[in-house]
Amino acid sequence: MKYPSHMHSISRNHNHAENFQHPLYSKPQTRRSFIKASAVAALAAPAVVRTADANGMVQHACIGVGGMGYNDFKNFSSHAKTRVVAICDVDRNHLDRVAKEVPDARRYTDWRELIEKEGDKIDSVNVTVPDHMHFPIAVTAVRAGKHVYCQKPLCHDVAEVRALTEATRKAGVKTQLGTQAASGFGDRMGVHYVKQGLIGKVKHVYLCSNRPGAIDSYRLIGPRPREKHAAPGHLNWDLWLGTAPERPFVPGIYHPTKWRAWQDFGTGWSGDIGCHVFDASWKALGLTAPKTVHATVQESWKNSPARRADTWPQSDHITWIFPGTSNTAKDEITVEWFDGLIYPPEEAQKWYPGKTYPPESALMVGTEGAVLIPNGSGAMLLPRDKYKGTAQPKLDPRNHYHHFLDAIIGIAKNESYFEQTGPMTETILLGTVAIRNPGETLYWDPKKPAVTNNHAAHNLLRRKYRDGWGVAGV
Repeated sequence: MKYPSHMHSISRNHNHAENFQHPLYSKPQTRRSFIKASAVAALAAPAVVRTADANGMVQHACIGVGGMGYNDFKNFSSHAKTRVVAICDVDRNHLDRVAKEVPDARRYTDWRELIEKEGDKIDSVNVTVPDHMHFPIAVTAVRAGKHVYCQKPLCHDVAEVRALTEATRKAGVKTQLGTQAASGFGDRMGVHYVKQGLIGKVKHVYLCSNRPGAIDSYRLIGPRPREKHAAPGHLNWDLWLGTAPERPFVPGIYHPTKWRAWQDFGTGWSGDIGCHVFDASWKALGLTAPKTVHATVQESWKNSPARRADTWPQSDHITWIFPGTSNTAKDEITVEWFDGLIYPPEEAQKWYPGKTYPPESALMVGTEGAVLIPNGSGAMLLPRDKYKGTAQPKLDPRNHYHHFLDAIIGIAKNESYFEQTGPMTETILLGTVAIRNPGETLYWDPKKPAVTNNHAAHNLLRRKYRDGWGVAGV
């Protein structure tokens, strides 16, 4: 079955006056035509990729400096060969906090203005904002020839991931997905053990994230709040909404805490944490696009039209079937994800020798044994008695952020670049499509790309952006 394209090509609003004068034009341009023309120009003539200044220093801009963004800022600014020279956030309180630490950094509220004005002054950016704005910011920076570190998941929609991955390939820039554990000892040990054949050929993979705190954060019942509140003076609510449909600001519901639970802004718990937990298995097995994906969800969410239209469930179970690889036991391999109050089955949990199965972990079960990787800690070869005395690989310590910056300078090849993590993110986001079509097995054709047996699911591969916020040329 052939489905129509749903990637909308509409221009972006700008945060300056309607008659902003751009040097490419002899008469004033509207916000819409200015941004559209800039994007088309970028497509016509690929930007020059900077690597560092004459002193070997990376000139970096932080886009999003609140919450996780503050942690990212601290990591980038701690690199000996990096200067944070520009900062951007839609919330002035976040900007003010970081500006005290880098008073010479140029400050912006609108990321479009930053990329436009800093084009010849910066080498790289990080994108640490709600999921729905990852793609427009990252792809604009890539087209401008900037190296990009983007927090997980790479994008909000499957189609966005595909477009960003292709843009990165064409631009030749360095990139990094914010999967910090990928640079840690645990993930790298687990990948090493599987590739060395220590557990034989892999038969099944179990991934999970069963954090109690995550359940509490998703306790959103019924339709979205309808009351209207004025956004606080320190927050530019229109810029925060960006590509998402317009809705009133409500204190304590969207910014800065609970946006991940809403479909317009976040990708649910599997989208948030899935990239962390899936990464080692993806690399160890050399996985490619899945053949099928299926999801079951909690009944209370499934049976509530209001919740299904707006929020993500508190618990879900996703199953992907992949083509086999040289490291799998058969010509197909099943990978399962469990979150919330849906836990891995006993057949998985019995591998763990302790009392409580690690609530956030990846388990690869092979023909000869298993590898368990609790998220953020060391990998375990199981059963322990069988592998007692097995030598651990000698791995160099890495900082995920610094590894990206070292790749820009040219002294390292970094982990988790977009061309590698893009297909994994597509797979995870196909899981979010399945969540919204619970109980149905979706067949995936990555070449088209298309969900071939479900029109409604296929249409969820891309969303319609708010008028004035599309990405030209996509």
